[in-house]
Amino acid sequence: MLNKDLVAASSTPLVLSILAEGESYGYEIIQRISALSGDEITWSEGMLYPVLHRLEEDELVTSEWKIMETGRRRKYYRLNKKGIKALQEEKKQWEIVNNTMARLWKESYAQS
Repeated sequence: MLNKDLVAASSTPLVLSILAEGESYGYEIIQRISALSGDEITWSEGMLYPVLHRLEEDELVTSEWKIMETGRRRKYYRLNKKGIKALQEEKKQWEIVNNTMARLWKESYAQS
């Protein structure tokens, strides 16, 4: 199981990246994260919805209620232009972290 701090730190880029694929709703986002991580990252609705609400407040995503064929309402989220720019910045930041860690680990293995 991943460290809680790492999951929290990665929540914004994960959700923005999934929404960059197209509009989605909460349960679908949770399932996509689980599938992409090989079930290593498991989120509950209680973890996801505060992230989605914050992204909405920050005007990075927009949402719309839709009525399904079953008559059930479902809230769909989509990335907007500001969200695309934020995702690009998130990617840059995570690449820096990833590259730094890769260099450190490569050096530490070479010294072992």
